[in-house]
Amino acid sequence: MSTVPETLSYTQEHEWITEPAEGVVTVGITAYAADALGDIVYVSLPQEGASVEAGEPCGEAESTKSVSDIYAPVTGEVVAVNAALEEDPAVINSDPYGEGWLFRVRTSDDSGDLLDAQAYAKLIEEAS
Repeated sequence: MSTVPETLSYTQEHEWITEPAEGVVTVGITAYAADALGDIVYVSLPQEGASVEAGEPCGEAESTKSVSDIYAPVTGEVVAVNAALEEDPAVINSDPYGEGWLFRVRTSDDSGDLLDAQAYAKLIEEAS
C-alpha cells in the first residue's frame, strides 16, 4: 500500500490538497487513485482563470483502463495548471505527490469535505 503523506488533506474522491500558502492550494490525485487507474495517458484540467466549486468535477484523467473525473477539493479560481502533464501525463503515476500535481487554486473559502492523512488511510484501507 502506498504511503499517505501526513502534510496533505484528502477528499473521498482521492484528490489531495496542500495547506494554503497566501490563499493558494495545490491539487493532485493520490497514489492510491493513480494505482487504481493504471497508466495515465491523458489528463484534462481546468484552464487558468476558471472557477471551480468544491465537490464538483473539473477535469478528467484517462488511463489504459478507464476515464475518471477529477473533483475540485475547494472552491476558487484556478491560478496555475501543470502544463508538463500535457506532454507526459504518466508523471502522475510516477510522482503523484510531487511533479504530478494537477492545478493550483486561489481559494475563496476552505470548504470541501477534507480528510486528514489518518482518515484517508482508513478510507483506502476499507476500500481494499
